Amino acid sequence: MICNKDNIRIDIYLSEELDLSRSKVQKLIKDNKILVNGNPINNSYKTKLDDEIEVLSDLDYTITIEGEDIPLDIRYEDDYLLVINKPSGMVVHPAPGNYKGTLVNALIGRYNLSGLDNMRPGIVHRIDKDTSGLMVVAKDDKTHELLSEMIKNKEVERIYVALVDGVIMHETGTIDAPIGRDPNNREKMIVTDINSKDAITHFRVLKRFSNQTLIECKLETGRTHQIRVHMNYIGYPIYNDPIYGKRKNCTSFGQFLHSKSIRFIHPILKKEIYLECDVPEEFSNYLKTVE
Repeated sequence: MICNKDNIRIDIYLSEELDLSRSKVQKLIKDNKILVNGNPINNSYKTKLDDEIEVLSDLDYTITIEGEDIPLDIRYEDDYLLVINKPSGMVVHPAPGNYKGTLVNALIGRYNLSGLDNMRPGIVHRIDKDTSGLMVVAKDDKTHELLSEMIKNKEVERIYVALVDGVIMHETGTIDAPIGRDPNNREKMIVTDINSKDAITHFRVLKRFSNQTLIECKLETGRTHQIRVHMNYIGYPIYNDPIYGKRKNCTSFGQFLHSKSIRFIHPILKKEIYLECDVPEEFSNYLKTVE
């Protein structure tokens, strides 16, 4: 493979590219199973753009994802898809080091889902662990492909509600700023023109408080942490966000960001699906306490 990122530790880069744990990548490096430009390297090697990386292994690390009996809040279901109200705190799909307790574990515990992605069966889009709200899941491969294409073509409308720190004086706004991974913190995304993708978020003010603002956000693109990164970028971070927020003492509930509604034309039945759900109890209870 040709490296497309610069100045990143090789074990971190490959763990993301190959969807393997860093420990497994480090073992491959130790066993000289990874070559860069034809030469063995160590774990601390920093990537350079256009490095030629060879992996001398079949990478046969089969992961078995087990179904679990985890309650789900299903808001719509038919033979082809379902729409779920995901609680804050639930990870959407398994990843290295976290193969239990996810939404996918709950789904495969009761459904035979689309198998286009073994690690993310049925998942056509995702929301962050500590973001709550609506997301659609495909039950079969054809529906999965059609929904994925619809999302790519911006044919699925997703509206979020967020509480941000600071008082926004504009009634509406659009943030058009590309997002990429923070080279200094691989868990964070930032607005950058380096190895980034276009990102557009529209927002409008719902209610102003003395030091906070309740807003509605509409995604035109679906980048990782998009609303959280964009609102922080313009100086109004999501309240209680442990990564991008202003406050150090965040509660376990996580960021006050909720996928409020979803609207799309059913890819098989050709009827409009529109669903809306209220913010979680923790979110609504907090709103009652602010002025």
